[in-house]
Amino acid sequence: MTDAVLRGLIALPFGLVFGSFFTVAIHRAPRKESLWAPRSRCPACGAQIRNVDNIPVVSWILLRGRCRGCGVRISPIYPLTEIATGALFVGVALRFERVWADVLVAPFLGLLFALSVIDWRHKIIPNRLVYPSLVAFPVVILAGAVAGGGLDAARAGIGLLAYGGGVLLVAIISPKGMGMGDVKLAALIGLVLGSLGLSYVAVAAGMGILFGGVGAIVALVAGAGRKQAIPFGPFLAAGAMAAAFLGPQIAHAYLRSLGL
Repeated sequence: MTDAVLRGLIALPFGLVFGSFFTVAIHRAPRKESLWAPRSRCPACGAQIRNVDNIPVVSWILLRGRCRGCGVRISPIYPLTEIATGALFVGVALRFERVWADVLVAPFLGLLFALSVIDWRHKIIPNRLVYPSLVAFPVVILAGAVAGGGLDAARAGIGLLAYGGGVLLVAIISPKGMGMGDVKLAALIGLVLGSLGLSYVAVAAGMGILFGGVGAIVALVAGAGRKQAIPFGPFLAAGAMAAAFLGPQIAHAYLRSLGL
């Protein structure tokens, strides 16, 4: 068994657990409810979900997608979110060889997925998820830098200021196109990806703009009005995910196309 496969197998259960938490965050954060208490309950009958029925993916399958108490169908969105987060964790484990990069990037991408779903549904990026992240991720970056884990705290700060500041400027010039939630999300992306290298931040910004432009065109073709608000957070997140997995390759290809 190769080291990469072993890392992936270790990462998968962590990803599923984080995914289970993110299903709670997706439901509660827009409603400004606590992410920690009370314990999860069936939205139909109010019965508290037992530990044995709260195992990521497995419990949903064993219960055949229904509440044990009342039999009401449980949305497949829950296990799909857990699977998606697990897949992101495995992908990060296969992409990065350094443990500190895995510890930083895997939950970061899971968070981006959750924020994208929330922003798409409710057109908000909740502070109760972003603010704690702007505290927690710098701690991980500093610890990884001190431990020689390949993370760069100085570049993380530059990334935060560059990407967050750039989106802030756009939000000031065009307040209807960008919100402060997008600014804070861009700052978080710049912080985390900047710790890997500033080329990651540049690619995230470029891909975010590209995805956003394509998304706006598709929305207009699909019948959305020009004045209809389109959440930009999912496109920022998609750009960050593309950069996390393919940042150096995309940057290199772009420079080659310019003859540099």
